[in-house]
Amino acid sequence: MLQPIAGSGGICNTRVVYGNDFGVPDSLLDQVDEAERALAEAARSDLGAEPDGTDEVAKQAYFDAVIAADQKIEPRDWMPEGYRKTLIRQIAQHAHSEIIGMQPEGNWITRAPSLKRKAILLAKVQDEAGHGLYLYAAAETLGVSREELVDLLLQGRQKYSSIFNYPTLTWADIGAIGWLVDGAAIVNQVPLCRSSYGPYARAMIRICKEESFHQRQGYEILYTLSHGTPAQREMAQDAVNRWWYPSLAMFGPPDSESTHSEQSMAWRIKRFSNDELRQRFVDMCVGQAEVLGLTLPDPNLRWNEERQAYDFTPPDFGELMRVISGDGPCNRQRMAHRRRAHSEGAWVREAAAAYAAKRARRATEGRATGESGPDRASDALAGAA
Repeated sequence: MLQPIAGSGGICNTRVVYGNDFGVPDSLLDQVDEAERALAEAARSDLGAEPDGTDEVAKQAYFDAVIAADQKIEPRDWMPEGYRKTLIRQIAQHAHSEIIGMQPEGNWITRAPSLKRKAILLAKVQDEAGHGLYLYAAAETLGVSREELVDLLLQGRQKYSSIFNYPTLTWADIGAIGWLVDGAAIVNQVPLCRSSYGPYARAMIRICKEESFHQRQGYEILYTLSHGTPAQREMAQDAVNRWWYPSLAMFGPPDSESTHSEQSMAWRIKRFSNDELRQRFVDMCVGQAEVLGLTLPDPNLRWNEERQAYDFTPPDFGELMRVISGDGPCNRQRMAHRRRAHSEGAWVREAAAAYAAKRARRATEGRATGESGPDRASDALAGAA
């Protein structure tokens, strides 16, 4: 997609953005493809039938065997209540983040510097809405409705990613979000394509494929700016300076302070710890920053030969906790906007529900009388009235 936009592969090194980055043995996108093949293999495998009846011990043993065999738990399978609640919390937070995350970038749709940039950004923001819908649908398979989850968000009882509580001050911020924020999301989300819960894993495969475009578009924006005028280069560097540490914080608190990671890894909902993923992200970004000609704002960033990884300054986890608790630069603004949009969109939800109810009623009446026929265009208008 971005090679034609960049003009040629030599102008913008987008080919090394999404995986296979500067020594990484296999690309992140290859890992998504491998996870998709593993899902197909899991569907063909047979661990025997789940025990019938109410024997909780036998059901737990079967659940443990499925997890140990690296197979998938499906919606109709028995699962521990803790597993179900953990999935609802994680998937809901992820879905909320996709929806709230539309705001900082949507802020620049009308101010994009060209029609081409506007079209690309519109496509990206639209993708984020779709990702939220995939994830809400996955959560609904666990017995919770989308309406419940949205209400919990609006009441402040569920969270979204802290990164979206920072402002987008310049056009370069859109590039930094694409490269760093979406890049961190990809590093975090690609292992989720192998999540033990089938609907979540399947949703993540599609999401990660689309996220590859998002990171590339951000990287290309920064490349263009960093190789433009001195003012454009300064704008790009400023954006990287402001978004680097919040992006590192996206992986969550350090492992020693993480509340959920150990159990989630035991259940294979997630595959790697917060600190492992954060290290992967840093190691991947260093070479990419060199291609951009920009500097990562960490004086302690240096290669550690013994660890075969980069030493780096961790983010301010105190700031992370403050932002999560609602004291970030844009928390109140983001939630006020979401509540207002939810309220103003009530008539759309009501009209859609009325139309769905009308179609269901007509289908029931048709079966009772043996009649059937195509829907008329006027039905939609009448049902929405």
